[in-house]
Order: sequence, then C-alpha cells, then structure tokens
Amino acid sequence: MDLAPKQSDTADSSVLKSTVESRLKNFMNEVTGRALVMMESATQNQHGIAMDLVQEAFISLHKSYAEKSTEEWYPLFYTILNNKLQDWRRKEARRAQPFSFFRKVSLDDDEIELNDVVDESTPNPLEFIDRAVTAEEIQEAIAQLPVRQQQAFMLRAWEGFDTHTTAQIMNCTDGSVKTHYHRAIQGLRASLAHLNPHLGGSSE
Repeated sequence: MDLAPKQSDTADSSVLKSTVESRLKNFMNEVTGRALVMMESATQNQHGIAMDLVQEAFISLHKSYAEKSTEEWYPLFYTILNNKLQDWRRKEARRAQPFSFFRKVSLDDDEIELNDVVDESTPNPLEFIDRAVTAEEIQEAIAQLPVRQQQAFMLRAWEGFDTHTTAQIMNCTDGSVKTHYHRAIQGLRASLAHLNPHLGGSSE
C-alpha cells in the first residue's frame, strides 16, 4: 500500500497547525494588554477574573475560528470576549439577587438611546494624555463609566472599530453604540477636566 499521500497529508496538517499556533501567539501578544485593560475596568479591577475571561476568549477563538484570517480574528475575539463578560455579569447579578432567576436581569442603566446623536469620529486615546493627564488617570476614569460605555469607548477609541462593527461585537444597535460612545466621551471629559483644562465638559 502506498503511504506517501497519507504522510504528505500529515505533514501539511502539521505545518498548518504550526502556522495557526504562530499566528495565534502573535495575535495574543498584540491584543492581550488592551483586552485586559478593558476587562479589568468592566470587572472593577478583578485581575484574576479579567485574565480568565481573556484566556477563555482566546481558547474559544482558537477552537472555533482557527481557519479564519488574522484580520477576521479581531472582531471575532472581541465578540467572544463580550459574550463571556455578559455571562459573567449575569452570574454576578443573580448571585447578588438570589431570586433574580424569576425575572430578566438588567445589566445596564443607560440603554435608552439618545435621538440624533452624531456618529462621532474615533478619537485617538492619546488626545487625553498630556503633561497633566497620565494613562493611569485615564484608566481610572474609564473604570468609573458604566460597563457598556467602557466597551463602546474601548472598542472604538482603542481598537479602532467603526460603529457598525462595534454594534455587532456588543450585540446591540448602531444607535446604542453611538449613545454609549457619546456618553463615554462626555464622562471622560468631565472626569479629566480638572486635570486638563483644555478638555472641558460638553453638554447634550
């Protein structure tokens, strides 16, 4: 029996697996830091929980979407991460409210969409940083925002996703993203205004 084709298939499979593992390693090195910042803010600085969520998202990405291109991994990874965060938040909410299984648990206090919100351009996060405002102070200000506002800001300003892609990741409407993002920018400007007088606050 000719075993050459099987050996060739095995070799091709080994190379493909090695390539995927290499791509995933590079991808993890690039996004882990930002993803952890996002999850630490969303979990109120519970580093262990944040790390678990990020690692679980990477595992799911590798398990279900290994054949996708690296560019496709970005929105897929954050969609998975968002879903895991929402699952964790629901469990925490039910733990805090023992009888919440009898009713739908509301996770957000700012889901009402604002009418006619302009789809603001994606700012460079560094615009908030000058000699008076440090990265640590920005992270602290982000952590004070409601979780959905944190997500909208981080996905748009830090990851550079557009409104529609952000909405797909967050599993909400484009209008909700615009609302969360608009409020996040206002909240950050208000929180950081005393540190940087050039920022100022804006009113709706």
